[in-house]
Amino acid sequence: AAAAAATAARNNAAQSPLGMTATSKETATDLKALAKPGTADVPWSDLGFEFRPTKSHLKMVWSEDTGAWGPPELVDDSPYINVHIGATALHYGQSCFEGLKAFAHEDDSVHIFRPDENAKRLQSSCERLMMPPVPHDVFIQACKDVVKDNIAYVPPYGSGGALYLRPLLFGSGPRIGLQPAGEYTLIVLVIPVGDYYKGGLASPCDALIIEDFDRAAPRGVGSVKVAGNYAADLLPNMLGKKRGYPIGLYLDALTQTNVEEFSTSNFVGIDNGAKKYVTPKSPSVLPSITNKSLMQIAAGEGYEVERRDIPVEEMERFDEVLAVGTAVVVTPIGSATRLQEDGEAVKVKYQFSEEVGTTTRNFYDIVRGIQSGEKEDKHGWNFKVE
Repeated sequence: AAAAAATAARNNAAQSPLGMTATSKETATDLKALAKPGTADVPWSDLGFEFRPTKSHLKMVWSEDTGAWGPPELVDDSPYINVHIGATALHYGQSCFEGLKAFAHEDDSVHIFRPDENAKRLQSSCERLMMPPVPHDVFIQACKDVVKDNIAYVPPYGSGGALYLRPLLFGSGPRIGLQPAGEYTLIVLVIPVGDYYKGGLASPCDALIIEDFDRAAPRGVGSVKVAGNYAADLLPNMLGKKRGYPIGLYLDALTQTNVEEFSTSNFVGIDNGAKKYVTPKSPSVLPSITNKSLMQIAAGEGYEVERRDIPVEEMERFDEVLAVGTAVVVTPIGSATRLQEDGEAVKVKYQFSEEVGTTTRNFYDIVRGIQSGEKEDKHGWNFKVE
Protein backbone atom coordinates (compact mmCIF):
# COMPACT_ATOMS: atom_id res chain seq x y z
CA ALA A 1 0.00 0.00 0.00
CA ALA A 2 2.87 2.35 0.88
CA ALA A 3 4.55 1.68 -2.44
CA ALA A 4 1.29 2.25 -4.31
CA ALA A 5 0.72 5.54 -2.52
CA ALA A 6 4.25 6.69 -3.32
CA THR A 7 3.80 5.75 -6.97
CA ALA A 8 0.58 7.76 -7.10
CA ALA A 9 2.37 10.73 -5.56
CA ARG A 10 5.11 10.49 -8.17
CA ASN A 11 2.57 10.38 -10.98
CA ASN A 12 0.74 13.38 -9.56
CA ALA A 13 3.99 15.31 -9.25
CA ALA A 14 4.87 14.59 -12.86
CA GLN A 15 1.54 16.12 -13.92
CA SER A 16 1.66 19.04 -11.49
CA PRO A 17 0.85 22.64 -12.49
CA LEU A 18 4.49 23.54 -11.90
CA GLY A 19 5.55 21.43 -14.85
CA MET A 20 3.00 23.16 -17.09
CA THR A 21 4.13 26.77 -16.63
CA ALA A 22 5.88 28.56 -19.44
CA THR A 23 8.88 29.27 -17.24
CA SER A 24 9.23 25.63 -16.28
CA LYS A 25 8.98 24.52 -19.91
CA GLU A 26 11.83 26.84 -20.77
CA THR A 27 14.03 25.83 -17.84
CA ALA A 28 13.37 22.13 -17.31
CA THR A 29 15.79 20.43 -19.67
CA ASP A 30 15.23 17.05 -21.29
CA LEU A 31 17.19 14.64 -19.10
CA LYS A 32 18.46 12.69 -22.11
CA ALA A 33 20.22 15.80 -23.40
CA LEU A 34 22.05 16.37 -20.13
CA ALA A 35 25.47 15.22 -18.99
CA LYS A 36 25.67 12.10 -16.87
CA PRO A 37 25.92 12.22 -13.08
CA GLY A 38 29.44 12.82 -11.87
CA THR A 39 30.72 14.64 -14.95
CA ALA A 40 31.22 18.07 -13.35
CA ASP A 41 34.72 19.16 -12.33
CA VAL A 42 34.43 18.18 -8.65
CA PRO A 43 36.82 16.16 -6.40
CA TRP A 44 34.36 13.28 -5.90
CA SER A 45 36.62 11.36 -3.50
CA ASP A 46 37.04 14.34 -1.16
CA LEU A 47 33.65 16.02 -0.95
CA GLY A 48 32.94 16.52 2.74
CA PHE A 49 29.83 18.49 3.70
CA GLU A 50 30.35 22.07 2.60
CA PHE A 51 29.09 24.63 0.10
CA ARG A 52 30.26 24.19 -3.49
CA PRO A 53 29.12 26.19 -6.50
CA THR A 54 26.89 24.33 -8.97
CA LYS A 55 25.12 25.23 -12.23
CA SER A 56 21.95 26.80 -10.83
CA HIS A 57 19.41 27.17 -8.06
CA LEU A 58 15.62 27.34 -8.33
CA LYS A 59 13.60 30.34 -7.16
CA MET A 60 9.89 30.94 -6.62
CA VAL A 61 8.07 33.93 -5.10
CA TRP A 62 4.73 34.13 -3.31
CA SER A 63 2.90 37.47 -3.24
CA GLU A 64 -0.08 38.60 -1.18
CA ASP A 65 -1.29 40.41 -4.32
CA THR A 66 -1.99 37.08 -6.04
CA GLY A 67 -2.18 34.82 -2.99
CA ALA A 68 -0.24 32.18 -4.91
CA TRP A 69 3.25 31.00 -5.74
CA GLY A 70 4.61 32.32 -9.02
CA PRO A 71 6.31 30.21 -11.69
CA PRO A 72 9.70 28.63 -10.95
CA GLU A 73 12.89 30.14 -12.31
CA LEU A 74 16.25 28.40 -12.63
CA VAL A 75 18.88 31.01 -11.81
CA ASP A 76 22.36 30.33 -13.16
CA ASP A 77 23.96 33.79 -13.30
CA SER A 78 24.55 34.43 -9.59
CA PRO A 79 24.50 32.63 -6.22
CA TYR A 80 23.36 35.88 -4.58
CA ILE A 81 19.87 37.22 -3.86
CA ASN A 82 18.64 40.76 -3.22
CA VAL A 83 16.72 41.04 0.04
CA HIS A 84 14.72 44.02 1.28
CA ILE A 85 16.20 45.62 4.41
CA GLY A 86 12.82 45.21 6.10
CA ALA A 87 12.44 41.51 5.28
CA THR A 88 10.79 39.57 8.11
CA ALA A 89 13.40 36.81 7.78
CA LEU A 90 16.08 39.31 8.82
CA HIS A 91 14.17 41.00 11.63
CA TYR A 92 11.98 38.25 13.07
CA GLY A 93 13.54 34.99 11.88
CA GLN A 94 10.62 34.07 9.64
CA SER A 95 12.58 31.39 7.84
CA CYS A 96 12.51 27.61 7.53
CA PHE A 97 14.31 25.05 5.41
CA GLU A 98 14.55 21.40 4.44
CA GLY A 99 17.28 18.93 3.59
CA LEU A 100 17.04 15.97 1.22
CA LYS A 101 19.28 14.05 -1.16
CA ALA A 102 19.41 12.75 -4.71
CA PHE A 103 21.43 9.66 -5.61
CA ALA A 104 22.81 8.22 -8.83
CA HIS A 105 22.03 4.58 -9.58
CA GLU A 106 24.19 2.16 -11.54
CA ASP A 107 22.28 2.88 -14.78
CA ASP A 108 22.99 6.64 -14.35
CA SER A 109 19.37 7.35 -13.44
CA VAL A 110 18.93 9.78 -10.54
CA HIS A 111 16.47 9.42 -7.69
CA ILE A 112 15.44 11.76 -4.86
CA PHE A 113 14.89 10.07 -1.51
CA ARG A 114 11.44 10.65 0.03
CA PRO A 115 10.77 14.25 -1.13
CA ASP A 116 7.09 13.71 -0.32
CA GLU A 117 7.99 13.58 3.38
CA ASN A 118 10.04 16.78 3.08
CA ALA A 119 7.07 18.45 1.42
CA LYS A 120 4.89 17.58 4.43
CA ARG A 121 7.49 18.73 6.96
CA LEU A 122 8.03 22.04 5.14
CA GLN A 123 4.28 22.63 5.23
CA SER A 124 4.31 22.02 8.98
CA SER A 125 7.11 24.58 9.43
CA CYS A 126 5.22 27.09 7.29
CA GLU A 127 2.06 26.71 9.35
CA ARG A 128 3.96 27.28 12.60
CA LEU A 129 5.62 30.46 11.30
CA MET A 130 2.56 31.75 9.42
CA MET A 131 4.10 31.40 5.98
CA PRO A 132 2.29 30.21 2.83
CA PRO A 133 2.86 26.47 2.39
CA VAL A 134 4.27 25.16 -0.87
CA PRO A 135 1.78 22.73 -2.47
CA HIS A 136 2.93 19.12 -2.23
CA ASP A 137 3.27 18.45 -5.96
CA VAL A 138 4.82 21.86 -6.63
CA PHE A 139 7.55 21.15 -4.08
CA ILE A 140 8.37 17.74 -5.56
CA GLN A 141 8.49 19.05 -9.12
CA ALA A 142 10.70 21.98 -8.05
CA CYS A 143 13.14 19.50 -6.53
CA LYS A 144 13.13 17.40 -9.69
CA ASP A 145 13.68 20.45 -11.91
CA VAL A 146 16.69 21.74 -10.00
CA VAL A 147 18.29 18.29 -9.85
CA LYS A 148 17.69 17.87 -13.56
CA ASP A 149 19.45 21.14 -14.31
CA ASN A 150 22.41 20.17 -12.11
CA ILE A 151 22.63 16.51 -13.09
CA ALA A 152 26.41 16.71 -13.72
CA TYR A 153 26.89 17.60 -10.05
CA VAL A 154 25.18 14.45 -8.75
CA PRO A 155 28.06 12.35 -7.36
CA PRO A 156 28.64 9.26 -9.52
CA TYR A 157 27.33 5.86 -8.55
CA GLY A 158 29.74 4.12 -6.20
CA SER A 159 31.33 7.32 -4.87
CA GLY A 160 29.31 7.26 -1.64
CA GLY A 161 28.22 10.86 -2.22
CA ALA A 162 24.87 12.49 -2.93
CA LEU A 163 23.45 15.72 -4.28
CA TYR A 164 22.13 17.57 -1.24
CA LEU A 165 19.04 19.73 -1.81
CA ARG A 166 18.43 22.65 0.54
CA PRO A 167 14.96 24.20 0.05
CA LEU A 168 14.89 27.51 1.93
CA LEU A 169 11.68 29.48 2.44
CA PHE A 170 11.80 32.92 4.04
CA GLY A 171 9.86 36.14 4.50
CA SER A 172 11.31 38.48 1.86
CA GLY A 173 8.69 41.23 2.11
CA PRO A 174 9.18 44.23 4.47
CA ARG A 175 7.44 44.48 7.84
CA ILE A 176 8.64 46.52 10.80
CA GLY A 177 5.73 45.69 13.08
CA LEU A 178 5.60 42.07 14.17
CA GLN A 179 3.38 40.43 11.55
CA PRO A 180 3.69 38.03 8.61
CA ALA A 181 5.32 39.31 5.42
CA GLY A 182 3.47 40.13 2.23
CA GLU A 183 6.05 38.30 0.10
CA TYR A 184 7.90 35.03 0.50
CA THR A 185 10.74 33.50 -1.47
CA LEU A 186 11.54 29.82 -1.93
CA ILE A 187 15.08 28.92 -2.95
CA VAL A 188 16.16 25.35 -3.73
CA LEU A 189 19.94 25.12 -3.93
CA VAL A 190 21.93 21.94 -4.54
CA ILE A 191 25.40 20.85 -3.42
CA PRO A 192 27.36 17.62 -3.99
CA VAL A 193 28.26 16.23 -0.55
CA GLY A 194 30.03 13.40 1.22
CA ASP A 195 29.97 12.58 4.93
CA TYR A 196 28.74 15.24 7.37
CA TYR A 197 31.19 14.06 10.01
CA LYS A 198 34.57 13.21 8.52
CA GLY A 199 35.00 9.45 8.43
CA GLY A 200 31.27 8.79 8.32
CA LEU A 201 30.36 5.26 9.30
CA ALA A 202 34.01 4.23 9.58
CA SER A 203 34.67 6.06 12.86
CA PRO A 204 32.27 6.46 15.83
CA CYS A 205 31.99 10.01 17.21
CA ASP A 206 32.24 10.96 20.88
CA ALA A 207 29.28 13.06 22.03
CA LEU A 208 29.14 15.68 24.76
CA ILE A 209 25.95 15.86 26.85
CA ILE A 210 24.99 19.56 26.83
CA GLU A 211 23.64 20.75 30.18
CA ASP A 212 24.21 24.52 30.19
CA PHE A 213 22.13 25.18 27.04
CA ASP A 214 18.73 24.03 25.78
CA ARG A 215 17.92 23.22 22.17
CA ALA A 216 14.21 24.05 22.28
CA ALA A 217 11.42 24.79 24.76
CA PRO A 218 8.68 22.17 25.30
CA ARG A 219 6.05 24.29 23.53
CA GLY A 220 8.43 26.13 21.24
CA VAL A 221 9.53 25.39 17.67
CA GLY A 222 11.77 22.37 18.19
CA SER A 223 9.47 20.12 16.16
CA VAL A 224 9.74 22.25 13.01
CA LYS A 225 12.77 23.00 10.88
CA VAL A 226 13.15 26.73 11.47
CA ALA A 227 16.44 28.56 11.04
CA GLY A 228 16.65 29.89 14.59
CA ASN A 229 16.86 26.39 16.08
CA TYR A 230 20.24 25.95 14.44
CA ALA A 231 21.56 29.41 15.26
CA ALA A 232 20.94 28.61 18.94
CA ASP A 233 23.18 25.54 18.61
CA LEU A 234 26.19 27.38 17.17
CA LEU A 235 27.74 28.37 20.51
CA PRO A 236 27.30 25.06 22.40
CA ASN A 237 28.39 23.19 19.27
CA MET A 238 31.59 25.22 19.00
CA LEU A 239 32.33 24.93 22.73
CA GLY A 240 31.92 21.16 22.50
CA LYS A 241 34.26 20.89 19.55
CA LYS A 242 36.91 22.89 21.40
CA ARG A 243 36.73 20.26 24.14
CA GLY A 244 37.17 17.49 21.59
CA TYR A 245 33.56 16.43 21.06
CA PRO A 246 32.37 16.70 17.42
CA ILE A 247 28.68 16.31 18.32
CA GLY A 248 26.45 17.49 21.17
CA LEU A 249 23.53 15.70 22.81
CA TYR A 250 20.74 17.80 24.32
CA LEU A 251 18.51 16.84 27.25
CA ASP A 252 14.89 17.91 27.63
CA ALA A 253 14.65 21.58 28.58
CA LEU A 254 11.99 21.13 31.25
CA THR A 255 13.57 18.52 33.54
CA GLN A 256 17.07 17.90 32.16
CA THR A 257 16.51 14.19 32.81
CA ASN A 258 15.59 12.77 29.39
CA VAL A 259 17.56 12.40 26.19
CA GLU A 260 16.17 14.58 23.40
CA GLU A 261 18.24 15.13 20.29
CA PHE A 262 21.74 15.57 18.92
CA SER A 263 22.73 18.98 17.58
CA THR A 264 21.68 18.22 14.00
CA SER A 265 20.08 14.79 14.19
CA ASN A 266 17.79 12.39 16.03
CA PHE A 267 18.93 10.03 18.79
CA VAL A 268 18.55 6.26 18.43
CA GLY A 269 19.55 3.68 21.04
CA ILE A 270 19.96 0.01 20.13
CA ASP A 271 19.53 -2.73 22.72
CA ASN A 272 20.66 -5.84 20.87
CA GLY A 273 19.89 -8.23 23.74
CA ALA A 274 16.25 -7.19 23.91
CA LYS A 275 16.25 -6.44 20.17
CA LYS A 276 14.88 -2.93 20.67
CA TYR A 277 15.18 0.27 18.62
CA VAL A 278 14.50 3.18 20.98
CA THR A 279 14.12 6.83 20.00
CA PRO A 280 12.74 9.83 21.95
CA LYS A 281 9.12 10.91 21.67
CA SER A 282 9.02 14.60 22.43
CA PRO A 283 7.16 17.66 21.10
CA SER A 284 10.53 19.44 20.99
CA VAL A 285 12.25 16.96 18.65
CA LEU A 286 12.29 17.44 14.88
CA PRO A 287 10.75 14.39 13.18
CA SER A 288 13.63 13.03 11.11
CA ILE A 289 12.72 11.44 7.79
CA THR A 290 15.81 9.22 8.04
CA ASN A 291 14.69 8.10 11.50
CA LYS A 292 11.21 7.40 10.19
CA SER A 293 12.74 5.26 7.44
CA LEU A 294 15.02 3.43 9.88
CA MET A 295 12.09 2.67 12.19
CA GLN A 296 10.38 0.86 9.32
CA ILE A 297 13.60 -0.93 8.44
CA ALA A 298 14.21 -1.93 12.08
CA ALA A 299 10.68 -3.33 12.40
CA GLY A 300 11.26 -5.30 9.22
CA GLU A 301 14.44 -6.71 10.74
CA GLY A 302 12.54 -7.97 13.78
CA TYR A 303 13.31 -5.12 16.20
CA GLU A 304 10.71 -3.73 18.56
CA VAL A 305 10.49 0.00 17.83
CA GLU A 306 9.83 2.21 20.85
CA ARG A 307 9.19 5.98 20.74
CA ARG A 308 9.15 7.19 24.33
CA ASP A 309 10.97 9.16 27.00
CA ILE A 310 14.54 7.97 27.47
CA PRO A 311 16.03 8.76 30.91
CA VAL A 312 19.70 9.73 30.63
CA GLU A 313 20.73 6.78 32.82
CA GLU A 314 19.12 4.34 30.39
CA MET A 315 21.98 4.97 27.98
CA GLU A 316 23.92 2.43 30.05
CA ARG A 317 21.74 -0.28 28.50
CA PHE A 318 22.37 0.59 24.88
CA ASP A 319 24.90 -1.44 22.93
CA GLU A 320 24.89 1.01 20.04
CA VAL A 321 23.82 4.63 19.71
CA LEU A 322 23.20 6.41 16.42
CA ALA A 323 22.80 10.00 15.29
CA VAL A 324 20.42 9.86 12.33
CA GLY A 325 19.28 12.47 9.83
CA THR A 326 19.43 13.47 6.17
CA ALA A 327 22.82 15.14 6.46
CA VAL A 328 24.50 12.54 8.67
CA VAL A 329 22.47 9.53 7.41
CA VAL A 330 23.64 7.18 10.18
CA THR A 331 26.56 8.26 12.36
CA PRO A 332 27.68 5.82 15.08
CA ILE A 333 28.29 7.33 18.52
CA GLY A 334 31.13 5.79 20.51
CA SER A 335 30.39 7.48 23.82
CA ALA A 336 28.37 10.21 25.53
CA THR A 337 30.16 12.22 28.22
CA ARG A 338 28.75 14.35 31.02
CA LEU A 339 31.23 16.89 32.41
CA GLN A 340 31.57 18.37 35.88
CA GLU A 341 30.44 21.94 36.47
CA ASP A 342 33.95 23.17 35.67
CA GLY A 343 33.41 21.92 32.11
CA GLU A 344 36.61 19.90 32.15
CA ALA A 345 36.53 16.87 34.47
CA VAL A 346 34.43 13.88 33.40
CA LYS A 347 31.41 13.23 35.61
CA VAL A 348 29.88 10.28 33.76
CA LYS A 349 30.83 8.59 30.51
CA TYR A 350 28.40 6.27 28.77
CA GLN A 351 30.40 3.92 26.57
CA PHE A 352 28.89 2.31 23.50
CA SER A 353 30.50 0.26 20.76
CA GLU A 354 34.03 1.50 20.03
CA GLU A 355 33.74 0.11 16.53
CA VAL A 356 30.83 0.32 14.12
CA GLY A 357 28.21 -2.01 15.57
CA THR A 358 26.74 -4.84 13.53
CA THR A 359 23.21 -3.45 13.84
CA THR A 360 24.37 0.04 12.89
CA ARG A 361 26.15 -1.39 9.86
CA ASN A 362 23.12 -3.45 8.86
CA PHE A 363 20.65 -0.55 9.10
CA TYR A 364 23.05 1.78 7.30
CA ASP A 365 23.65 -0.73 4.50
CA ILE A 366 19.90 -1.23 4.02
CA VAL A 367 19.00 2.47 3.81
CA ARG A 368 22.02 3.29 1.61
CA GLY A 369 21.28 0.26 -0.54
CA ILE A 370 17.75 1.54 -1.16
CA GLN A 371 19.01 5.06 -1.86
CA SER A 372 21.61 3.83 -4.35
CA GLY A 373 19.28 1.35 -6.07
CA GLU A 374 21.23 -1.68 -4.88
CA LYS A 375 18.37 -2.95 -2.72
CA GLU A 376 14.70 -3.29 -3.55
CA ASP A 377 12.68 -0.14 -2.82
CA LYS A 378 9.80 -1.99 -1.15
CA HIS A 379 8.25 1.17 0.28
CA GLY A 380 8.36 3.38 -2.84
CA TRP A 381 10.78 5.87 -1.26
CA ASN A 382 12.79 6.78 -4.37
CA PHE A 383 11.39 9.40 -6.76
CA LYS A 384 13.01 9.18 -10.18
CA VAL A 385 14.14 12.41 -11.83
CA GLU A 386 12.92 12.33 -15.43
